[in-house]
Amino acid sequence: MDISSAIIHTPLRDAATVIILRDSPQGLEVFLVKRHGLSDVLGGAYVFPGGKLDDGDSLLDAAAHLDQNTGHLHAALAEANLSVTQAQGLYVAALREAFEECGVLFAEGASHSHSLQLATQLQAGRTFNQVLGDLKLRLQTSALLPGSRWITPKMPSVSSKRFDTRFFVAALPSAQVARHDDVETTESAWLSPRLALQQYWARDIELAPPQILTLAHLSRFAYVASVLQAARQSPPPLIQPEPFDEQGERVICYPGDARHSVATVAMPGPTRLRFRNKRFEPEAGFDALFT
Repeated sequence: MDISSAIIHTPLRDAATVIILRDSPQGLEVFLVKRHGLSDVLGGAYVFPGGKLDDGDSLLDAAAHLDQNTGHLHAALAEANLSVTQAQGLYVAALREAFEECGVLFAEGASHSHSLQLATQLQAGRTFNQVLGDLKLRLQTSALLPGSRWITPKMPSVSSKRFDTRFFVAALPSAQVARHDDVETTESAWLSPRLALQQYWARDIELAPPQILTLAHLSRFAYVASVLQAARQSPPPLIQPEPFDEQGERVICYPGDARHSVATVAMPGPTRLRFRNKRFEPEAGFDALFT
């Protein structure tokens, strides 16, 4: 992973990510996909499935194809400057990306046959909205809970684009199988949050800072239900990283850090990551992710 000092002046792009969770005999696990190495956003890194908001996401017929009204979705995101239409679009984008990138269909009564038909028609060039209409599917927005909101700084460090990304948490629907799409994503894995971070530390996988800190946060939970309960109890925290250079190294600080403009901690774990040894690390080492 290379560090850039370029300043990005283009507007923020709305985006949505789904942290898909399951309980296993080993405990809580999260689904991660590896971005294609040629991707212009975090190529080669392991991420949660997601992508940018498309125009069609906000145009879906909510009454016919969503299981909750758009006013409820807007309230759940707890963003004063967000329109109801944008709120709908973010939920739809998250659900669409979950299907496109890893084949998980969050829809009422969805069967394997529905998934096959949806995938086939999307490959034939039809839009997600058109196929939902053909199959008369209603998306399960209720399966998604807002978990956090990340806004890329103007000096992104590891990207050439800026995003305003809403991270949703969701349990893997029963009878659904998550798998990378072999197009935008080339590998995938179910890992406990701590094991994913151990693999990152061992340089077996590559992670970007939002994934590092989110996995560190998730490592504090034992079960899917506890993650979802925590998400229900408070509005999603806003996390706006603030990068700076110190002693020839890039440092990214987060709310609650002495150098950050926001004094209140947004998420448990370290309040800064330092780029050293060709990766982002807590200043106090690996164990600082969990204290």
